[in-house]
Amino acid sequence: MNYTDIHHPVKSVSKKANQIALILSASWLIAISAQFSINLPFSPVPITGQTLVVLLVGALLGKNRGTAAVGLYLAQGAAGLPVFAGGKSGLITLFGPTGGYLIGFTAAAYVVGILMELRYNKSLLYTGFSLLVGNLIIYTFGLFWLAKFVGESQALQLGLFPFLVGDLLKILLGVTILGSSQKIMSRYMSRG
Repeated sequence: MNYTDIHHPVKSVSKKANQIALILSASWLIAISAQFSINLPFSPVPITGQTLVVLLVGALLGKNRGTAAVGLYLAQGAAGLPVFAGGKSGLITLFGPTGGYLIGFTAAAYVVGILMELRYNKSLLYTGFSLLVGNLIIYTFGLFWLAKFVGESQALQLGLFPFLVGDLLKILLGVTILGSSQKIMSRYMSRG
């Protein structure tokens, strides 16, 4: 507890409410992006928009709020809300072939959040590096878990190679979005 919390409790409650609303909104944004999915006939892993959104959530909200948003998203899905790709839900999805990717989202948001917090003035190259690291974390968790279902020899064929080009495009889009948001925020902050 600090001075502001003691002497200005309304501001403190309002700030906490804003943080909760931000985390909840980000979790729903991840859920919406998961519904943009394409099932591949040869792989249990679909192509979704959620990888991009998870990385953006980590980058924009930072390690704590970003990780909280992803954790809330996973909790919603585990509780039975149809927030996973294709409207799936439940523990069966978390422990199914794509469960490693889902759990990897949490670690990726945390690490991307840390990387983006380390530098105030981020170059596009640094931003791209941060998103790439996050994506590699998702692959690591996902492929390790997927191998338990399809075997180590098939994990790369079914869970990595078909997604490389799409994920590279998502990272480029993420860099563009983050670069634009930084420009907007710097203009907004300089007016204040």
